[in-house]
Amino acid sequence: MTSFDNESAIGVTRFPMSESAFSPTVNDPVRLRTLTLIRWVAIVGQALALLVVHYGFQFPVPLVPAFAVVAASLLLNLIVLTGHPTPVRLGERSAAAFLAFDILQLAALLFLTGGLENPFSFLLLAPVAVSATILTVRSTVALCVLSIASITILAILHYPLPWSQDGFSIPKVYVLGIWVALVIGILFFAIYTWRVAEEARRMSNALSASQLALAREQQLAALGGLAAAAAHELGSPLGTIAVVSGEIARELSPDNPLYDDVQLLISETARCREILAELSERSDQGEDSASPFALLPVHALVQAAAVRHEGGNVVFEFSNENDLDADAGIEPVVARSPEIIHGLGTIIQNAGQFAQNKVEIDTRWDRSHVRVQIRDDGPGFAPGLLERIGEPYISSRSRSTNHMGLGIFIAKTLLQRSGGEITFRNDPEGGAVVKIVWRRERIEIRDVELIGKI
Repeated sequence: MTSFDNESAIGVTRFPMSESAFSPTVNDPVRLRTLTLIRWVAIVGQALALLVVHYGFQFPVPLVPAFAVVAASLLLNLIVLTGHPTPVRLGERSAAAFLAFDILQLAALLFLTGGLENPFSFLLLAPVAVSATILTVRSTVALCVLSIASITILAILHYPLPWSQDGFSIPKVYVLGIWVALVIGILFFAIYTWRVAEEARRMSNALSASQLALAREQQLAALGGLAAAAAHELGSPLGTIAVVSGEIARELSPDNPLYDDVQLLISETARCREILAELSERSDQGEDSASPFALLPVHALVQAAAVRHEGGNVVFEFSNENDLDADAGIEPVVARSPEIIHGLGTIIQNAGQFAQNKVEIDTRWDRSHVRVQIRDDGPGFAPGLLERIGEPYISSRSRSTNHMGLGIFIAKTLLQRSGGEITFRNDPEGGAVVKIVWRRERIEIRDVELIGKI
């Protein structure tokens, strides 16, 4: 059915969005305070570990050079606190440099305390995991290379651990195993953490786009309600002006110098009334500016969502009935919901873009449910993507262009927000089908007084 990655179908192009705006390559990916807090924890842990090993377990550790390495981190944190007393955010390169320093500092400390034989060598995974969470792939790859280079050097060159038994040494094959495990761990943590963080970023950004789309729909709806109210309120005084102007014109002769001015006043008053009548008519037709508090039958709501997308060579065919259920009762009356208007409009517009000749829009209802089915005679959904449709940033059609892929995600999110369940499938006879089902009590207005005002 639709290239749901086409944001033009959902009005996303009206927002100042771009792929880069939602990627992790933003200028300021992380707060400086976050990295300094992590480093404070590392400083305290490293200092305690050195003291406990040296004085608690009586293992001779080179305390002076080791504490000099710890002091380097302490000094950096103090410089940061002094130079940036207020919260700031680090750019991509600065954050990567901070994490690179942490890797080198920990590697220097491990060099003095046994290299890979030191059980704390696994902490080299931490900076890589942090990088995969907040930085780009390029920075994460660079830090992975730095970490692997560090553990390779540590596997060969390091001060030995002060074992209590003279002559004891860990077999080389065991050290090799630790090296392999750390390399695998670095790569696994980097890839897995980056994928999870990237998915969270994409979902968060897509939800933000959904909120923007809904906010736009609500703002336009409120504007339409204001226009309709203005047209109603201004109608009476303009009518009075027209009547008074007409009476004055009848009492003036054509030779009177005020006659032409009064005629101009009459014509301009008529023009104002025509403009207000047009505004009121547009509001009643369910344009973008339709009032969100208006009530209408469910099939009219579907047509209101589709009317803005009609035109071109594709024909929209509407049908509606009560599902052949004698007990289904009258057609449900629903509120003109911005979520439903925008969600259905997105799907209908995309259907029109990929249809060959027509789009069939079928509205049905029974005692418990309301169903809307949208079918086009286009190429259908791409094979293998049906189970992924509804996720942000995917292309679902062979005609897809280089867009953000937020259309179907926003449509699905808004329709689900209104209580609808949406399914996608390819029709065996060709084309794609989207079906939305609501429980009738979720959207139907049962207030008799309100319905009587329609």
